[in-house]
Amino acid sequence: MTHPFIEHVNLTVSDPVRTASLMIAIFGWHERWRGPAQSGGHTIHVGSDRAYIALYAPPSGIEAGLHYPKGEPLNHVGVQVDDLEAVETRVKAVGLLPFNHGDYEPGRRFYFFDPDGIEYEVVSYAEPAPR
Repeated sequence: MTHPFIEHVNLTVSDPVRTASLMIAIFGWHERWRGPAQSGGHTIHVGSDRAYIALYAPPSGIEAGLHYPKGEPLNHVGVQVDDLEAVETRVKAVGLLPFNHGDYEPGRRFYFFDPDGIEYEVVSYAEPAPR
């Protein structure tokens, strides 16, 4: 038996196409699927072959309630990467602002908000390259 792991996270966003494009540009992920959502609206799945983020937008005209106070219901989405500096460069290249850099056990990290106010924590457990 394999160890349990998070296979996907489903997030409500205002524009799944925009958010999918950002995630592909920042993390190098690919689009796994797109189409109508079960209860109306539209969904795009982006990620790796093993795990993904489902980006959902409700049907037009329905209030999505997109801006939750931090922690209600989600604090942030954590993404582990090998090259923290390269990902930070890509975050800046798409016009987003990295903040709250940390270097403490067990790894180094920074955060950024997407256009819908969803916070992402980018963490690396790899040793930094010598300068």
